[in-house]
Amino acid sequence: MSLAVIHRNEVTLVGRLSADPAERSLPSGDVVVSWRVVVQRPPEPTRTTIAVDTIDCVARTAALGRRALTWLPGDTMEMTGALRRRFWRSGDGVRSRYEVEVVTARRLARNAGSAQSSSA
Repeated sequence: MSLAVIHRNEVTLVGRLSADPAERSLPSGDVVVSWRVVVQRPPEPTRTTIAVDTIDCVARTAALGRRALTWLPGDTMEMTGALRRRFWRSGDGVRSRYEVEVVTARRLARNAGSAQSSSA
């Protein structure tokens, strides 16, 4: 790799949680917490509806995973991390998916319907 070109894999997302974060075990035995974030696309004059992207996210550290489990659907979050492609074997052969491996996350706003007011 040339020093003139440095490769980077940095992701910043701001969006709302679509469902409760959930713990899951990977085939490797690792336990991770995962969730989905819905991010609105910028408006386009030719589009009459709001377009969104739904992005899978994962916390690989125990501390972030514990915090993520306190978040609620509808919470608006800001997070940073890196895009990862994960591979595993299933009955259908080798499968893969992309997800954002989150390093930092903070809640920007609670779901308006939530009675809780603490910050994680």
